[in-house]
Amino acid sequence: MAADRIASRPLAHHLETQACNNAWANLRLLDACAALRPGEFEAPRTGFFPSLRATLNHNLTVDWFYVDALERSLRGEAPHPAPAEFFEPEQPCADVGTLAAAQQAVDLRLIGLCRRLVDADLVGVVRIRRAQGEQRDSRQRILAHLFQHQIHHRGQAHAMLSATSVAPPQLDEFYCAGEAPLRAAELARLGLDEATIWGPGDGP
Repeated sequence: MAADRIASRPLAHHLETQACNNAWANLRLLDACAALRPGEFEAPRTGFFPSLRATLNHNLTVDWFYVDALERSLRGEAPHPAPAEFFEPEQPCADVGTLAAAQQAVDLRLIGLCRRLVDADLVGVVRIRRAQGEQRDSRQRILAHLFQHQIHHRGQAHAMLSATSVAPPQLDEFYCAGEAPLRAAELARLGLDEATIWGPGDGP
C-alpha cells in the first residue's frame, strides 16, 4: 500500500515531497514569467545574476549537473567525465517557453529519482568530478543542497518580478493540507496529486 511505503521511508519520502514542491514552485514561477511583457525576461536587474533569464537558466543548468550525478551514483556509474558541459552555454534557453519545458523535464526526473529511494539509499556516495579534484558527498547532502540552491535563486527571481508588469506569485502554498485546492490544477499539469504525494487519506 502507498501509505505503508511512505511510512517505511520517512526521510526519503520527505525528500520526495521536496522534489514535488520544487517542480510545483518552478511551474508557478515560470508561468508568471510567461506573462511578462516583451523584453522584461532578459532585462538587466539587480541580483546575484543580472536578469530573470540568467537567474532561472542558472537554476536549470545546476539541476542538470546534480541530477545527472545522482542518477549516475544510483546506477553505479563513474562520474560524468566532463560536467562543465552542463554550463556551456551559460544560458541555454533564450525564452521562457523553452526554459519552462526544460525545467519541467529535469524536475520530473528528480521526482522520479527521489520516489525510488529508501532511507538506506541516502548514505550512498555521489561522486562529482571538479577542476580541483573529485567531490564526494552523500545523496542526502546533495539532495538537500540542490533543493536549497533552487529556493535560494527562486527567491531572487521572485524579488526581480516585483519590478516588472507581473506580480510575484505565492510560492509557499505547497505543504499545508488546507491549501490543497490552491495547487491542485498545477499539480495535475505535472501528473501529480495529493494522494500520490502524501498518501491516501492524509489530509484535514
